[in-house]
Amino acid sequence: MTARVLVVDDVLPNVKLLEAKLTSEYFDVLTATSGPEALEIVQRELPDIVLLDVMMPGMNGFEVCRRIKTEPATEHIPVVMVTALDQQSDRIAGLEAGADDFLTKPVQDVALFARVKSLVRLKVMMDELRNRENTGLSLGWNIDEPESRHELPPPGEVDVLVVDERQKAAQRIAHGLADTAQVSFIAGNEAVAEHVREKNYDLVIISLSMTEVDGLRIVSRLRSFEESRHLPLLVIVDDDEKGTRQLVRALEMGVNDYLIRPIDRLELSARARTQIRRKRFTDQLWENFHMSMQLATTDAVTGLYNRHYMTSHLETLVIAARQHRKPLSLALMDIDRFKVVNDTHGHAVGDEVLQDFARRIARNVRGVDLAARYGGEEFVVVMPETGLQDAGRICERLRATVADEPFRVSTGVELDVTTSIGLAAFDPSMRKSTALLDLADSALYAAKNQGRNRVVFADPDGGPSPAAKTVARDPQGKAASLSAPGAEGTGASQGKAGDPAAPSPAAENARNASGRAT
Repeated sequence: MTARVLVVDDVLPNVKLLEAKLTSEYFDVLTATSGPEALEIVQRELPDIVLLDVMMPGMNGFEVCRRIKTEPATEHIPVVMVTALDQQSDRIAGLEAGADDFLTKPVQDVALFARVKSLVRLKVMMDELRNRENTGLSLGWNIDEPESRHELPPPGEVDVLVVDERQKAAQRIAHGLADTAQVSFIAGNEAVAEHVREKNYDLVIISLSMTEVDGLRIVSRLRSFEESRHLPLLVIVDDDEKGTRQLVRALEMGVNDYLIRPIDRLELSARARTQIRRKRFTDQLWENFHMSMQLATTDAVTGLYNRHYMTSHLETLVIAARQHRKPLSLALMDIDRFKVVNDTHGHAVGDEVLQDFARRIARNVRGVDLAARYGGEEFVVVMPETGLQDAGRICERLRATVADEPFRVSTGVELDVTTSIGLAAFDPSMRKSTALLDLADSALYAAKNQGRNRVVFADPDGGPSPAAKTVARDPQGKAASLSAPGAEGTGASQGKAGDPAAPSPAAENARNASGRAT
């Protein structure tokens, strides 16, 4: 994975050395020799990561880091402090300033590349989430602004899990995080990953020094499950050659941070706080992303899926039906004489009718069915693995749930509303999903012409046939099977004064854009 790296150091040979090492690994390197110059480049170029020297004249590395992390446009850029200082107080000061990691001079190549690649992977994910969120905002979607990554939730709202076979070591960690989080403990075993999947932890701390179980195996399993793939992981390693090898492997697996024994309590607290803040910030970005996806696929008026999502998903269902030789049915529904509702009662009432209509559909379809608003007063219900006869029973239930109970609107009026439904079944000879929609549309046309408030089965040879099966209801509720295209369906009771279900002759003859009666 390549990236743009800004190297900041007032000593030119140090800059050239790091530049040569990073260039050899195909990183794109920018350089600066002072704090102000570094801030200018960060603002202008927005690098993927900053390697920042601490001891610089004028403005030191801590101040540069602090300014990068307090600027909304740059706070997401990882900063690694590169320094000859090895005191714990210096590391803690850097972490408190917002640094993501530390490298001690002279810098080892393995440690350098592992840390850079690990932090760049994290930034790539964060950038993608932020870009998607910005896209949603540009489209006018009302998305909650993420809380600042500098804010920390109260300790009672933060859960940290410590994985270590030594209970006393885990207790010392819990004591060090007492002011930060609620800490629980689990011995290292194969069940750790399953345990983590059951609870939304903010951070998992894993000891890689366990003897009974391989800590790296736990890391690997956590990163393999969807529920824990983005969960912050902090590993603890020994300060020896084996610990260095383990750390490099852990960073390659996607570990977020690490501690080297002996553990300093303040450094533990600082690193844990950084990961917890980042986790909450990332969670909010993910939540906003899912909200954006929902807004992009949902009809704003009815809350059902919109036409774009329906047509895309229908193509997928048609492909699956053809490949697996499974039945697939589609119903196209149209609210009868809906134009009269808008003309008589206004578009606000019309929207209420659409919303109630959508709720009735949603309550009476199965979980596997796809209900969507197709446009205007037309709706689609796609029924996977459902033959025509079973789909007909579902459609009759939908027709009845619309016709049998009046629609109560905010003006106090009760409206008798009915729906006409055209039903079609997928045939392997259909090359595109639009053929199924066209067939259902022809059946809907027949339903309108036969008197509305009925379900018509499409002729599988294409278009409505004189023998198209029609289901309607007489006033006593008995089912009636009609075959003639011009047969009158009694449908729901009519005749209320001013009711849209009893239109004028002009409205009776009105046609919608597709040419069929409304």
